[in-house]
Parts: sequence; structure tokens; C-alpha cells
Amino acid sequence: MKIIHTRTNELIAEGRRGWAITPFEGNYYIAGKALRTRGFKVNFLPGLCVYKFLYVWLDFHGRDGHVDRNLGWKYWLPNPIFPFIWFRVAVPRSHPDIQVIE
Repeated sequence: MKIIHTRTNELIAEGRRGWAITPFEGNYYIAGKALRTRGFKVNFLPGLCVYKFLYVWLDFHGRDGHVDRNLGWKYWLPNPIFPFIWFRVAVPRSHPDIQVIE
């Protein structure tokens, strides 16, 4: 499967659905080996999920200079019972700037 940022036509992730790209609760959690961009930058805005714990928001910086604020996030203190979210870049499945090809 592929995840593409439609505004910049940049490939965000490519890999098998499962451990490489894990769908969970309407989002995709992307393992480092499936991530195909260096465009995600931590913006240091913290977040809290009551059962997945602490995360930081990520801005997406496209190669053309376009910045999409808070497009992704990463759990830096994840719940140990969810190993498929540990330290992975996550993006929302239904974001208008995200296209998924399976």
C-alpha cells in the first residue's frame, strides 16, 4: 500500500498493510522501514490520549516548501500494550491531503 500527500504529490509511506503500515482507529501508524519521506518535523506541541498516552504533533514539510501543520503525530511515551504505535509516525486516514492506494 502507498500513502501519498496529495498537495505535493509526495510519497509518505509504502509497504505492506500490517506491521509496516498498521491501520488502527481510523489512522495509519507507519513503521520507520515503510516511511518514504523526511518531511515530518516535530513541532513540540504535546498531546495526551487517555489510553495511548503522550504524543507530539508533527508538521509535514513538502519538498516544494509547503507546510501542512499537525498532519501527523508520534507517541513518545506510548502505552506498552500497543506495540504497533510505539515511536511510529501516524497520519489520519480521512485527512483531505492524504490519499491511500491499496
